Amino acid sequence: MPWIDKDRCTGCQTCVDECPVDAIYMSDGTAIIDMTNCIRCGICHEVCPEDAVRHDSEKTTDRIEENIEETKRFMADCEQLLGNEKEGQKCLNRMIKHFENERIIAERTLEQLRILNSDLEGK
Repeated sequence: MPWIDKDRCTGCQTCVDECPVDAIYMSDGTAIIDMTNCIRCGICHEVCPEDAVRHDSEKTTDRIEENIEETKRFMADCEQLLGNEKEGQKCLNRMIKHFENERIIAERTLEQLRILNSDLEGK
C-alpha cells in the first residue's frame, strides 16, 4: 500500500489532481492517502515529482517492531490485570496464533491471486 513520506512531500498536489478515485487529499501542506478509497493503481507513485509516494515494503521492519511492542503491552496488561506472569505467557501464545492465522490468510490469498493472474495471462 502506498504512503506519503512527509519529509519529501512538497505539497504540489500533483498526486491529488491525478488520483482517479480522489483518495488523496491535502492536510497541513502534505498529501494524505485515504486507504479506504485507494484502489492501488500506482498512479500516485508515477506522477509524484519528489518521489514522496512510497511503497509499504519500506515499512516492513517498522511494522514488525510495532507488532512486537504491541504484544509486549498486551502481555504486561494481562499480567497486571489478570494477576500473574502465566497470563502474560497465555497472551503471547494467543498473539502467536493470531499472526500464524494472518500468515495463512496471506499465503492462501497469494495463491488465489496468482491463479487469477495466470488465468488472465492465459487469455
